[in-house]
Amino acid sequence: MTKYVIRRLAMLVPILLGVSILIFTVMRLIPGDPARQALGPEATGEQVEALRKAWRLDEPIWVQYWAWLQRAITGDLGRSTVSRVPVVEELATRFPATLQLTVAAMVIAIVLGLAFGVAGAVWHNSAIDRVTMVIALLGICTPSFWLGLLLLLGFSVKLHWFPAAGAGGIEHLVLPAVTLGVGAAAIVARVTRSSMIDVLGDDYVRTARAKGLRQQTVVTRHAMRNAMIPVLTILGLEFGGLLAGSVVTESVFAYPGIGQLLIRSIGNRDFPIVQGALLLFSVQFVIINLVVDLLYAKADPRIQYS
Repeated sequence: MTKYVIRRLAMLVPILLGVSILIFTVMRLIPGDPARQALGPEATGEQVEALRKAWRLDEPIWVQYWAWLQRAITGDLGRSTVSRVPVVEELATRFPATLQLTVAAMVIAIVLGLAFGVAGAVWHNSAIDRVTMVIALLGICTPSFWLGLLLLLGFSVKLHWFPAAGAGGIEHLVLPAVTLGVGAAAIVARVTRSSMIDVLGDDYVRTARAKGLRQQTVVTRHAMRNAMIPVLTILGLEFGGLLAGSVVTESVFAYPGIGQLLIRSIGNRDFPIVQGALLLFSVQFVIINLVVDLLYAKADPRIQYS
């Protein structure tokens, strides 16, 4: 197991190298001059050119990338071209808020997704099954920004139950977490239902029922554990997706996380912040996949990593 983890962590190096090259190249192809953006329209051509040289924007892309990579290896991702604050410091300040939002949304996705999925499988082809799957389908089809605006108008503007923007207490977290978690819950519900239906038809489940075990015992102790492998896969993918998907939700609710910072930085052509944020999302996604792989072995002892 230890060797497997070390090998997977070593794979981070080529993956992050490829991702960083892609991000760096794409950012340099975006129209606009970061130096002009930073200095404003009143800056003279000489001032803009001097700043371009200071930031090495006048050099070939590969030279810029190599200089950036040498600094990045030491943990220096540069400074924001707008605030002049180190990128690592900016991301570290915003990351706890994004992580808090993502975890809250994931809890909603797990609770609702498993509940709807198991209910649909246990009462397969019944009214409960049809209702839960229709709700799940609506959750998948509903754009998060549209749902966020509806919740904002209904519960903040009209009813004044929750604050419309910002972060702080739990009350600031409810609407963004629901907005972010509904779509993931719908996907988890459909995968759970499908996996549970397959498992509930297996011989060992029928044997457990024939022995007189209660339905709750059969479902929770026998069926759910063996149905968890596909569910764990989708949970890992959804958690990584929620981290990246928080960009839209944080913008709707003016939530001070990395997503909001990323959107603002793209508009300001703040390349160092954009590169750092996207690189952070990539690292998180790879680590989440590793954790999911390790959870497979816990869910199914037959799976072994050597």
